[in-house]
Amino acid sequence: MSSQAVAPPAGEPLSEGARVINTFVAPSKTFADINRSAMWWLPFVIMVIVSIAFVFVVDKKIGFEKVTENQVKLNPKQYDQLEQLPPDQREQRMAVGAKFSRYISYGYPVIALIFLTIVSLILWGSYSFGAGAQVSFGKSMAVVVYANMVGIMKAILAIITIFAGADTDNFTFQNPVATNLGFLIDPLQHKVLYALGTSIDIVNFWILALVAIGFTYVCKVKKGTSFAIVFGWWAVLTLIGVGAAAIF
Repeated sequence: MSSQAVAPPAGEPLSEGARVINTFVAPSKTFADINRSAMWWLPFVIMVIVSIAFVFVVDKKIGFEKVTENQVKLNPKQYDQLEQLPPDQREQRMAVGAKFSRYISYGYPVIALIFLTIVSLILWGSYSFGAGAQVSFGKSMAVVVYANMVGIMKAILAIITIFAGADTDNFTFQNPVATNLGFLIDPLQHKVLYALGTSIDIVNFWILALVAIGFTYVCKVKKGTSFAIVFGWWAVLTLIGVGAAAIF
């Protein structure tokens, strides 16, 4: 990995469709083109479409009642309290939980947009003030959205496994497909290891690498500096998640 600052290569302007495709196969072209235009609507629309399709498949093939039950089972105390309730009250609580989960899941694109905005703001500040780079918030947002677009691979893989007849007894939206080490760990027996394992995710590392590469093009900072900033934040958030699992 070169430690030199990356200068955007000269070339023909890319269409929005070309930028989407190149994010997967030639990301340097996409991120270099962001210096020309910081538009990010198309990758976000793709994320919204895939997200809604994923939720729809889960709704029809698994059901939010089952998803809610699986989620509750991850908290033994909550599950035991639920089991001690009279059948009518238990069914009522599960029905309310399932309805709430359905609304949140279909409305996830709104949550995702807020999350992407916050991440973009944090990284904009990190590069602007931490690395002394000159970058606009618009370019920061474009890099983050384009990079996170590859996360649709998780949803697509999950849809495929659901149609293929995968076991749904342990399905959760937080960890829908085996792209991380968390699938090898029992979350009830080893909560801390499970939290650590789920953070070691192939798709998430792909996203992190794309974010780091993207900022080398829009900020013209050294690759080493860019990767240190992005993976440094990942390490901090991972430690917070593992710590929370240990405490609660």
